[in-house]
This record gives sequence, C-alpha cells and structure tokens, in this order.
Amino acid sequence: MNRAKTPFAHIEVIPAGPEQQSILANLLALYMHDFSEFYDLEIGTDGRFDYTSLPLYWSERGWHPFLVRVQSRLAGFVLVKRGSELSGNETVWDMAEFFVLRGYRRQGIGTQIAHRVWRLFPGPWQVRVMQSNLSAHDFWARAVSAFTGEATHPVQLESRGACWKVFCFESPPTSTP
Repeated sequence: MNRAKTPFAHIEVIPAGPEQQSILANLLALYMHDFSEFYDLEIGTDGRFDYTSLPLYWSERGWHPFLVRVQSRLAGFVLVKRGSELSGNETVWDMAEFFVLRGYRRQGIGTQIAHRVWRLFPGPWQVRVMQSNLSAHDFWARAVSAFTGEATHPVQLESRGACWKVFCFESPPTSTP
C-alpha cells in the first residue's frame, strides 16, 4: 500500500447514508482499538468493539455521520452531533468521534477534515479530548488555533472518572455571495 504523502491530497468529507453503517462500524472498531489505550473499553465476547449509538446517527435530529476519503480511498470518519453530553450544553456542536487511519496522519489531512466539518456547522463548538491522550490534545490545539486564528486554551472537565480537556470556539457563518 503506497500512498503519496502530500498536503495537497484530494480530501472528501461525505455524509454517510444508512447503507454505509457497516463501513462506519468497521472503522469505529479500529478507532476504538486505538482509543482503548486511553480509556477502559472492553471488547465483546465476539472479539469486536461495539459502538451501540451508531444507528442513532440516522434517526436522531442533529446527529451527522461522515466518511472521509483521501485520493478516493477510505481514510476515516467523523461523527458530529448537536449537544454535549460532557458539558451538558445542548446548543453546541460536538465532535463526538473523529478518526483518521494511521497511514494518513501527520500530513495535515486531519486538520483539513476538521476545518471542513466546522465550516459545515456554524455556531458554537466543543471538541473534547481525554487528558491522557497527549497526541490528540496537541492535534486539536493546533487545529482549533489554525481555524480561529488565535491561541486556544481548553477547559478541564471530569466525567465518569475521566478527565477531559474541552476546546470551545465559534465557527462563523459562511458568507453568501
């Protein structure tokens, strides 16, 4: 698998339909495997990680699933929803889950994906990262700062025994011609 490592890659953030739920479930298993390093996630007796709220992304208002393609190849996913379970703020957009396959990381692709998603949903945003996930914290600090044009300072929250850093910012409305 030989991929060109270029910041000028053709990136697509595509709304995922219900027929793509199994693709998202497969990608979520990879994501959860990575995330189990920072959070106590148990694998099922069938040898799989289960993301039980995935079907809600096609039935709940304000929940939006996306697949990501780079150079037409599947490269990750983004799950966005209205309202933050962590802070309890019902009016914010929440980056519920964000995953880029390892082969596409550290090339600026994740930042481009995040910026595209934030522009799709103007208004207040919260992006949370586990305090123990230092590489994700660095990524989100850079991505949010690049998007807002200013240094960002996350707030710390605790929930269910886990410490989180939460980046809060505003995505401006898109200008219309």
